[in-house]
Amino acid sequence: MRDKETFPRILELVKIYRGWLFIAMFFMIMVALFSALQAYMIQPLIDKIFIEQDRLMMKLVPAALVLVFIFKGAFHYGYEYLLNKVGQSVIRDLRNKIYVHVQSLPLSFFHKTPTGELISRVISDVTLIQGAVSHVLIGVMKDFFTIVGMIIVVFYMNWQLAIISMIFLPMLIYPIVQFGRKHRKLSTQNQETTALVSNILYETITGNRIVKAFCMEEKEATRFSTMLDKLFSIIMRDAKYHCLAHPVNEIFGGFGIAFVTWYGGMQVLNGTSTTGSFFSFLGALIMIYEPLKGLSKVNNTFQQGVAAAVRVFTLLDIQSDVAEKNNAIVLPTLQDTIIFEHVYFSYDGSTNVLKDINLNVRNGEVIALVGSSGGGKSTFVNLIPRFADVTSGSISIDGHDIRDVTLNSLRNQTGIVTQQTILFNDTVKNNIAYGSSESSDEDIESAALAAYALDFIKQLPEGFDTVIGESGARLSGGERQRISIARALLKNAPILILDEATSSLDTESEREVQEALVNLMKDRTTFVIAHRLSTVRNADRIIVIQDGRIVEEGTHEYLLPLKGVYTTLHEMQFKD
Repeated sequence: MRDKETFPRILELVKIYRGWLFIAMFFMIMVALFSALQAYMIQPLIDKIFIEQDRLMMKLVPAALVLVFIFKGAFHYGYEYLLNKVGQSVIRDLRNKIYVHVQSLPLSFFHKTPTGELISRVISDVTLIQGAVSHVLIGVMKDFFTIVGMIIVVFYMNWQLAIISMIFLPMLIYPIVQFGRKHRKLSTQNQETTALVSNILYETITGNRIVKAFCMEEKEATRFSTMLDKLFSIIMRDAKYHCLAHPVNEIFGGFGIAFVTWYGGMQVLNGTSTTGSFFSFLGALIMIYEPLKGLSKVNNTFQQGVAAAVRVFTLLDIQSDVAEKNNAIVLPTLQDTIIFEHVYFSYDGSTNVLKDINLNVRNGEVIALVGSSGGGKSTFVNLIPRFADVTSGSISIDGHDIRDVTLNSLRNQTGIVTQQTILFNDTVKNNIAYGSSESSDEDIESAALAAYALDFIKQLPEGFDTVIGESGARLSGGERQRISIARALLKNAPILILDEATSSLDTESEREVQEALVNLMKDRTTFVIAHRLSTVRNADRIIVIQDGRIVEEGTHEYLLPLKGVYTTLHEMQFKD
């Protein structure tokens, strides 16, 4: 993404706050005017008080100086506060925008993108953009107005000396441009490496049990330290240019000030200029050089912000391949059939994971999907709620192609219980009512009862109001699964997907969860994925998927004597 594409998008973020920015700009102009007035007042301070010893001016000038500092301070506070308000508002808006956008992306995006990188873009990169928005785009204006005001003062005081002093200005601009290019490149590397650090941190914290179980603490500490060393190296290279910019500008500025001091001093000695005029000129000139030298710092901040903006806008430009049509209709409640017709699916556009799937599922039917790992079972069920879209062919519910209906109406008719129970660091009640926030306490308790979860919930310290920890860490595997089942029961969706819902449980927990699943599956069209064939033998139909194709179909009693794939799978599990 090029600068000419990035800058307008950064400005677009600020556009809705232009009212605050105009007020801040007015305050900045006033600060610049009072700064120029401070420089101008050096002349009467020296000429009238210290040289001519005018007693009236001795009273007026200090009083005027106090007023100048008071007004300048007030306006300075106003613009600083408004700039922070705009910057923080942009951060809030952008983070919300990124979060909403990320939530709209398909599952394939999350399979390819590390969690730590996403967190880094939402937190770190967006914060850096604030600098480009508030402290640079507007800060540059403040320095610009200050420079303009001071230039007016120096030309008014001594136009000849002013012209000579302006020769040194390009010497200050050149290092700013050169160091800025280096800083942009290093800033991008910094943000990318920070994302890698965040990802390692996320992985090792969430996977801490495995790290400890395999005695990998030292290995992970080394991996983390190596990445930190890489980040440290990038930061120090950046610091080298950042720290070099100021002394380089100081040296060039020193040459300019030294020459002006010599030339102006000669004019005072020759009587062509007063001492007050010279010091007023010198003060204004120094106040010009200061914001010019500050541009190097501003430029560093700006380059960081632009590099971060490129990463953020790249994320926002990713388009979901699961889009809702403008004229999408609301899907009526399932009454008849779900039909898969010549369905093909590919993640990468070249290799088909599913191939020519044809299946007619009646309302209320229990369909079991079995087959070896990697055969396409989970992909098959993920197509129903449109977590991904078919590459070709169609899936229809009661004659409605699911691509023609709204995503909300489709997903509201789908309940899911997976092997990996997704629970939130919230109360038991809120986890069960997730997606069904209008449910009464009685409905929540009834769902817990039907999921065989009520007994253990009542034994928790605060019952339904107990906070269960991140991912339900305070509960056992069977308890977490029954909370998940209660959530699906409360949603009361007509289509149910059970993806390895019991495979990670021990025998006792599996028995309890199976009893809960019986209640959950009543009067629902159910798709069951299970490696344990004992859990699917009572299904209305068993669909055997191998290499992305349906190779066998029928009941347990029908398939077992065929001596086919299902028979092989059955014999492998029950050979003892």
